[in-house]
Amino acid sequence: MKIKTIYSILLLLALSMPTACGSSRPDKTPGSVEEAEKLLAKNQKKSAREGKKAQKEAEKRYWSLQTKEAKKSIKKNAKRQKKAARKRK
Repeated sequence: MKIKTIYSILLLLALSMPTACGSSRPDKTPGSVEEAEKLLAKNQKKSAREGKKAQKEAEKRYWSLQTKEAKKSIKKNAKRQKKAARKRK
Protein backbone atom coordinates (compact mmCIF):
# COMPACT_ATOMS: atom_id res chain seq x y z
CA MET A 1 0.00 0.00 0.00
CA LYS A 2 2.78 2.44 0.90
CA ILE A 3 4.73 1.72 -2.27
CA LYS A 4 1.65 2.37 -4.40
CA THR A 5 1.01 5.69 -2.61
CA ILE A 6 4.62 6.82 -2.97
CA TYR A 7 4.64 5.80 -6.63
CA SER A 8 1.43 7.73 -7.35
CA ILE A 9 2.79 10.85 -5.60
CA LEU A 10 6.03 10.67 -7.60
CA LEU A 11 4.07 10.18 -10.81
CA LEU A 12 1.89 13.20 -10.01
CA LEU A 13 4.95 15.35 -9.30
CA ALA A 14 6.66 14.18 -12.48
CA LEU A 15 3.62 15.11 -14.56
CA SER A 16 3.36 18.56 -13.04
CA MET A 17 7.07 19.43 -13.39
CA PRO A 18 7.31 20.09 -17.17
CA THR A 19 4.39 22.52 -17.09
CA ALA A 20 5.87 24.51 -14.21
CA CYS A 21 9.37 24.65 -15.66
CA GLY A 22 10.44 28.12 -16.77
CA SER A 23 12.57 26.85 -19.63
CA SER A 24 9.58 25.26 -21.37
CA ARG A 25 7.90 28.66 -21.87
CA PRO A 26 8.77 30.86 -24.83
CA ASP A 27 11.40 33.53 -24.26
CA LYS A 28 9.79 36.84 -23.27
CA THR A 29 12.85 39.05 -23.50
CA PRO A 30 12.48 41.89 -26.00
CA GLY A 31 14.51 41.71 -29.19
CA SER A 32 15.47 45.36 -29.47
CA VAL A 33 16.08 48.36 -27.25
CA GLU A 34 12.88 50.06 -28.43
CA GLU A 35 10.80 47.05 -27.47
CA ALA A 36 12.47 46.94 -24.06
CA GLU A 37 11.77 50.64 -23.49
CA LYS A 38 8.14 50.17 -24.52
CA LEU A 39 7.82 47.23 -22.16
CA LEU A 40 9.36 49.19 -19.27
CA ALA A 41 7.10 52.18 -19.95
CA LYS A 42 4.08 49.91 -20.02
CA ASN A 43 5.03 48.31 -16.70
CA GLN A 44 5.66 51.71 -15.09
CA LYS A 45 2.32 53.00 -16.32
CA LYS A 46 0.57 49.93 -14.96
CA SER A 47 2.21 50.24 -11.54
CA ALA A 48 1.43 53.97 -11.41
CA ARG A 49 -2.20 53.25 -12.21
CA GLU A 50 -2.35 50.61 -9.46
CA GLY A 51 -0.75 53.02 -7.00
CA LYS A 52 -3.26 55.74 -7.81
CA LYS A 53 -6.11 53.30 -7.41
CA ALA A 54 -4.83 52.11 -4.03
CA GLN A 55 -4.37 55.69 -2.84
CA LYS A 56 -7.88 56.59 -3.97
CA GLU A 57 -9.32 53.61 -2.11
CA ALA A 58 -7.37 54.52 1.04
CA GLU A 59 -8.61 58.10 0.90
CA LYS A 60 -12.17 56.92 0.35
CA ARG A 61 -11.90 54.54 3.32
CA TYR A 62 -10.40 57.32 5.49
CA TRP A 63 -13.23 59.72 4.75
CA SER A 64 -15.89 57.07 5.29
CA LEU A 65 -14.54 56.46 8.81
CA GLN A 66 -14.72 60.14 9.81
CA THR A 67 -17.73 61.69 11.50
CA LYS A 68 -19.49 64.67 9.99
CA GLU A 69 -17.98 67.05 12.56
CA ALA A 70 -14.49 65.66 12.00
CA LYS A 71 -14.83 66.08 8.24
CA LYS A 72 -15.92 69.68 8.74
CA SER A 73 -13.02 70.37 11.10
CA ILE A 74 -10.45 68.81 8.76
CA LYS A 75 -11.68 70.86 5.81
CA LYS A 76 -11.65 74.08 7.86
CA ASN A 77 -8.10 73.40 9.07
CA ALA A 78 -6.90 72.70 5.53
CA LYS A 79 -8.49 75.93 4.33
CA ARG A 80 -6.91 77.86 7.20
CA GLN A 81 -3.47 76.37 6.46
CA LYS A 82 -3.73 77.29 2.76
CA LYS A 83 -4.62 80.85 3.69
CA ALA A 84 -1.68 81.06 6.11
CA ALA A 85 0.69 79.68 3.46
CA ARG A 86 -0.44 82.36 0.98
CA LYS A 87 0.20 85.10 3.56
CA ARG A 88 3.73 83.80 4.27
CA LYS A 89 4.77 84.16 0.63
